[in-house]
Amino acid sequence: MGTLYGREREQAAVDALLDGAGDGRSGVLVLRGEPGIGKTALLEYAVATAGRAFRVVRATGVEYEAELPFAGLSLLLGPGLDRLDALPAPQRRSLEGAFGLGEGGGAPTDRLLTGLATLGLLAELASDKPLLCVVDDVQWLDRASLDALLLAARRLQAEGVALLLAARDTLPTAGRADALPLAGLPELRLAGLAGPDAERLLDARAAGEIADPVRRRLLAEAAGNPLALVELPFTEAESDAGGLALTSRLQIAFHGQVTGLPPATQTLLLVAAAEENGDLDVVLSAAAALGAGADTMAPAEQAGLVTVGADRRLSFRHPLLRAAVLQRAPLQQRLTAHRMIGEALEDGDRRTWHLVLAATGPDADLADALERAAVRAESRGAHGGAAAAYERAARLTPDRDGATRRLVLAAEAATEEGKLAQAEELADRARARTDSVFAHALLDQVRAVAHFWRGSYPAAYRLLLDAAATDIEPAHAARMLLQAFHPAWYVGEEAVATVLDRLAALPLAPEEPLAPLARHLPAAVLPVLDRPADPVPVLRETVEAARKAGAESPSDLVQLCGATLILGRDAETLELAAELVAEARAKGAVGVLPTLQFFLAEAELFHGRHRDAEVTATEALTLARDTGQRQWTSQLAALLSCVAALGGADERCTELADEALDSGSSAPAAGAPWAQWGIALLDLGRGRAGAAADRLHTLTTGPYRHHVSATRAVPDLVEAVVRLGAPERAAEPYERFARWAGAAGTPWAEALRLRCRALLGPHRSAESAYLAALALHEGTDRPFEQARTALLYGEWLRRERRRTDARPHLGVALETFERLGAGPWADRARGELTATGGAAPAAAGAPPGVLTVLTPQELQIARLAAAGLTNRDIAAQLFLSPRTVGHHLYKTYPKLGIAARTELAALF
Repeated sequence: MGTLYGREREQAAVDALLDGAGDGRSGVLVLRGEPGIGKTALLEYAVATAGRAFRVVRATGVEYEAELPFAGLSLLLGPGLDRLDALPAPQRRSLEGAFGLGEGGGAPTDRLLTGLATLGLLAELASDKPLLCVVDDVQWLDRASLDALLLAARRLQAEGVALLLAARDTLPTAGRADALPLAGLPELRLAGLAGPDAERLLDARAAGEIADPVRRRLLAEAAGNPLALVELPFTEAESDAGGLALTSRLQIAFHGQVTGLPPATQTLLLVAAAEENGDLDVVLSAAAALGAGADTMAPAEQAGLVTVGADRRLSFRHPLLRAAVLQRAPLQQRLTAHRMIGEALEDGDRRTWHLVLAATGPDADLADALERAAVRAESRGAHGGAAAAYERAARLTPDRDGATRRLVLAAEAATEEGKLAQAEELADRARARTDSVFAHALLDQVRAVAHFWRGSYPAAYRLLLDAAATDIEPAHAARMLLQAFHPAWYVGEEAVATVLDRLAALPLAPEEPLAPLARHLPAAVLPVLDRPADPVPVLRETVEAARKAGAESPSDLVQLCGATLILGRDAETLELAAELVAEARAKGAVGVLPTLQFFLAEAELFHGRHRDAEVTATEALTLARDTGQRQWTSQLAALLSCVAALGGADERCTELADEALDSGSSAPAAGAPWAQWGIALLDLGRGRAGAAADRLHTLTTGPYRHHVSATRAVPDLVEAVVRLGAPERAAEPYERFARWAGAAGTPWAEALRLRCRALLGPHRSAESAYLAALALHEGTDRPFEQARTALLYGEWLRRERRRTDARPHLGVALETFERLGAGPWADRARGELTATGGAAPAAAGAPPGVLTVLTPQELQIARLAAAGLTNRDIAAQLFLSPRTVGHHLYKTYPKLGIAARTELAALF
C-alpha cells in the first residue's frame, strides 16, 4: 500500500488496537469521517500491518435498494462457517438460520442470539491466532447484520479480536444517519490533512506534472481530503465543476475515468456495481448476457478501477467509484442490469430482489415471491428486511386488498424492528385503503406500540383498548388487552382496572392459549386495586394449563411473574422466574431475558438476597443496553440503585438512579418509581428522614402508588414519618398497605404490617406488635426485613430504658446487616448497641467472603465453575466467549486466595 501522509496519530491508534489483540485483549475502533477522508486507506494499513500474524476477515457495506437480511454478516463470517459446530447449539442454529444453512434452510431464530453467536464465532476464529475483523462503509450494512455485529462488539473482552469499523459522518439516505447505533464504541474522527501533508500527497501524485495555479486550486478545493487530492483532475479546465460539493466533484471525476473505457467494459462495470456481493461468476454471467465477455474487464483492471481477490470477489477501488458507475447509467440500463443479474442467480431471495428491482409495473408472481422472502426474513429475526420486502410486494400487487394486506404486514414488521416513524407511515397508508375492522384493529396495535416505545403511554393504552373493543375474535382481543396492561400500568389504577375487567369478561374458550393468562392476571391484580375478583388460581396450575393450550413459553408466561409479584406471592415469582430464565437461556430467547431477570431480581431482593439480585440485574442490564431495550434499561438501573442504597454505595446509587430517570423523551421513565425508592432508601439509611419521607410520600400516594415498588415502600415511609414526628402522613398509604397485606395472605407481609402498626401506635400495643412481627418473620427467608424489625424493636426498648432487653435484638440485627453488606443499617445497629452499654464490634472495612470481593460477573462465573461447568458451558449460559470466562476466572483466584479451580467448590 502507498504512504499515508499525516496519519501518524491514526496509525498509532490502529497499532494499539492490533497490539492489544496480539496480547489476548479484544478491542473496537470506529473510524469516522466524510467520503474520501482516508478511512479505507487506514483499513488497508491495518490489514497490511496485521500481516501473517493475524487471521483477517473483512466485508464492505454496499448501498443497495433492497435490504437482504444478514448479507453483510454472511460475507464477513463466511471464512469461519466451518467452525459453526464449536458454538453452543442455540447459537449455532441461530447463525445457520440467519444464513439459510442447515436442514432447516432458515429455521426461526432470535436476532439477538445471532449477535451473541457472532461473538462466539469471532472468538472461535481468534482461538489459534489473533483476529482482525475489518468492515468498511458500515452505514450501508443491512440492519440485521449491523445489529448482530454491534451487539458482538459491545461484548468483546478477552478473545484477541481487533474489530475495526469505518463509517461516514453523514449519509445521503434520509433517516439512516440518526439510526446508525454506534454510540458507546471507541471512535476516531478523521479530519482533513494539514497543509504540508496535503502538499506532500499531491506532489507525490503529480510528480511535477501540474502547473502552479492548478496546484493551488486543487489544494484549496480539496481542503485536505486525500481522495480529492488523488482523484480530482489535473488540468484547470477539467477541474471547473461549478462549485459543486466535493463528493459530487469526486463522482464527476470518476465518471470521466469510466467514460474513457470501451462500451463493453462500461457495461460490465455497471453489472458489477449493481451486483451487491462482488460475486465474479454472477457478474460475468450477467454481463455476458449483455454482450460483455470476461475479456472486457481487462481495461478496468489496468486502469486500477477494480480488482479481483483470491476469493473471486470483485471490488471497486473506492465506494464512490461504484456509486458513480450506477449514477451515470440511464434508468433503463440499470433495470436491464438487475434483470440479467436476477436471471444469473439461482432461486433465492437475491434473485427475487434483483428481478423486483428490474420490474416496471405490477407483477403478481413477483409480489408473491417477495412476500415469501419477507416471511423468511421474519423467521430469521430480520424484521427490517421483512418490512422492506412486504412494502415493495405491496407496490407490485395488482389487487387492492392484497396490496393493503401486505402494507399491514410491512407496518407490523417495521414496528418489530423499532422503526416507529416508518411503521406509522405504513399504517396510515394501509388505513386509507381499507374498511376492514380487523385490519384497522391491527393497524391501531402497530400505532400503539409506536406510542408506547416513545413513552406516550395514554395514547398506546387508548388505541389498544379501543382496538380490542371492535368486532374481532376474542383471542385477538385477549392479546391486545394483555398488551394494553403494560401501558395501563403507567397510566394509573383506573386504566389497569378497566383493562383487567374487560379481559376477565372475554368469552375465551378454555383451549385458547391465552385463556389461563386472561383468567389469572385479573384475579391477581384486581384485589390489589381494591376491586372484586375471582379467587386467584394456583400459579403452577395456570402455567401448566397455558403451556398445554399452546401459549408461547417463556414470552407469554412472563406476565405471570409480574402478576404474582403484584399480589405479594414472591416465592412463586422466584420459582417461576428462575424456571423461565433457564428456559430462555436454553432456547436462546435472549430478547425476553431482561424482562424475566428483572422479575427474578425483584424476588431475590425482596427475599433479602441482595447479592443475588445484584448479579441477576447486572447481567440483565448489560443485555438490555446491548439490545436497546430502553424500558428495561431504566427499570433495571433503578432496581440496582436500590441494591446500592442498601449497601451504602451512595455514588453508585445516584448514578444508577440518574440513568434510570433518563427516559430520552418527555414521558416519565419506566423505572421512575424504583429509582425514587432507591434514592429514598439511601436517605433513610443515612439518617436523612425528612428527604426520605418527602420522596416516599410522593411515591406511595401519587399516580404510581399501585406499582410493586411503591407498595413495598410503605413500611419505609412509615419509619421515616414516625422519625419526623408526623405519623399522620402515612395514614392513607398504611391503610392501603394493610389491605394489600391481607390480600397477599403471607406471613412476611403480615409481619411488615405489624411493624408499621408498632411504629404508628398506640404506644401500649407497640411491644406486642413487634413481638408478633418477629415471630412471623421466623422461617420467611427474609433476613433483611427481619433484622430491620429487630433493630426498630431494639431502638424502642432502649427508649423505654430496657437496655438489657434491647441488646440481643440489636446484636442480631447488626450481625445480619453486616453479613448482607447493608452498611448504613449496620452503622445504625452498632450505634444503638453502643448506646445500650453493650460491646459492639468495630466496623469492618468490607465484610469478608466471596459475596463481597468479586464483581457481579466474576461471582456469577465462579459459582458456575464451582458447580462443575466447563468454561465453554459457562460461556454458553452467560453469552460470553470461553476465553473471556477464563480471563475472569484467572482474575478471581487471587481475590479468593486460591490457586486452582478445584478449590472453588469448597468456597461455595
